[in-house]
Amino acid sequence: MWDDTVRHHAARTFLVFRSSDGKVTSWTYRQFDTVIAQTAAVLAQHGVGTGDPVHLALRNSPGFIAVWLSAARLGAWIVPADPASSADEIRRQFERTGPRLGICARDRAHFYRAGAVASTSVIELAEDESDVLPDGALAAHAGVSACGKSDGRLAVMFTSGTTSAPKGVLVTQSNYVSAGELMARASNLQSAHRWFVTLPLFHANAQYYCFAPAIAVGASVAMTSTFSASRWVEQARSLSVTHASLFAAPIRMILDRTPRSTTSLDLQHVWFAQNLAATHYERFATLVGSRPRQLYGMTETIAVVSCDEDPPYRNDVLGTPVPGRHVKLRSVETGQECAADEVGELMVHGKPGHDLFAGYFDDAAATARAFVDSAGNTVWFATGDLMTRDEAGVLRFVGRVDDVIKVAGENVGLAEIEGRLTEVPGVHEAAVVARPDPVRDVVPVAFIVAADQDDPPLPAELDDWAARNLVPPARPAEWHVVEKLPRTSAGKIHRAQLTAARQQADSAGAASSSSVSPVPD
Repeated sequence: MWDDTVRHHAARTFLVFRSSDGKVTSWTYRQFDTVIAQTAAVLAQHGVGTGDPVHLALRNSPGFIAVWLSAARLGAWIVPADPASSADEIRRQFERTGPRLGICARDRAHFYRAGAVASTSVIELAEDESDVLPDGALAAHAGVSACGKSDGRLAVMFTSGTTSAPKGVLVTQSNYVSAGELMARASNLQSAHRWFVTLPLFHANAQYYCFAPAIAVGASVAMTSTFSASRWVEQARSLSVTHASLFAAPIRMILDRTPRSTTSLDLQHVWFAQNLAATHYERFATLVGSRPRQLYGMTETIAVVSCDEDPPYRNDVLGTPVPGRHVKLRSVETGQECAADEVGELMVHGKPGHDLFAGYFDDAAATARAFVDSAGNTVWFATGDLMTRDEAGVLRFVGRVDDVIKVAGENVGLAEIEGRLTEVPGVHEAAVVARPDPVRDVVPVAFIVAADQDDPPLPAELDDWAARNLVPPARPAEWHVVEKLPRTSAGKIHRAQLTAARQQADSAGAASSSSVSPVPD
């Protein structure tokens, strides 16, 4: 797919990179194809060939893209890691994947090398445009002609588990092609368009939803080294972007740090994931100049499964399955297919290694649990996400299978409560966990981030709002005000850390019904 695009769009811009010091550098498809050839030669000089893993812990940078695409050319595969990973996390990934080569940032090399296997070669990068210049760390002058198989492995991406150990998601070259083609159609992407990438490249969003479709049609990508909420609008304007992809938490950060007097952008398309409160959605729609479309997808589903296709787009629906994707909802209790408006686990039909991930790395048991009802070379993938589907086929998110609790016999979705609590006056963000209760089995406990840290909502105000807006089982039995919510590297709320913090406070005698207590991240 890359080679075809280079042939047809050689002179078009491929990548515009804004470094941490504000310098902007760009490459056409033809120019970056030369970068890939040179990088592939560097990898080959370090012994990387077909079937070999390359571990990389990099921020958004041209070097990341060069290593990813050169691995595809060599038939090798990448193991992208959070650049802020500890030495222990790096060590565990090295032990699991056995990389031939490690690549890290020069200013974090000490921590990286402390976790890397001593016998493994390590390349240190500056994480800016200099890495791929003719005299940079990824430059070599002897080309390579090796080409990976189209159905070969290209990545193992470790999910950022919120309640369990990360799983390694196997992604093939065919997976990336499938994602690129489907996501280009879903966003009506044209070669003249430009994606804005500010989310981290070591996760699926930027790879699946932005880079892959851009390569599929010859569009360009503007990428920043890091996400900046206060400068997001200014950067989008100065880089002339037309398309963007975010999720709810960064959107709230952007709104919080952007003056209301800021001139609106004129973006043509914006994806977002995870429900937004209606007020946040409308403000952000005004700010970007178009109504964002919510989508649903996972690292395992490769391209999106569904998106909002019915204008005017809304803040709280996942829309209908995109063309070519087939889903059903399965009852957690009976295993039978759900009727309209019943809550069930989302099942996605597809072919592993093509429009579904190929399986979990070194975990056959987890793969077998995820891939059910096999028929020929297709399966139903059990997502673990609970949803409802109305008569029109519109999906709405309820929560994870393990995030739905029974309060006195009533099912309560923690994500649903969190979504409602962002509507409370004075609440910026919210997270909800479960606490054992001798009478009701379990009860919800809420952690909130105040819109004004110096004037947080009072317990009585929160209780009063919950009494007027939530059914009794969904009303939090405790309130905790915190400065910020702990999150995974993908921005998901880390409920396990909140639960641990609540237990610590409880053991210290600090927690009581409807109390407001500071809890550490």
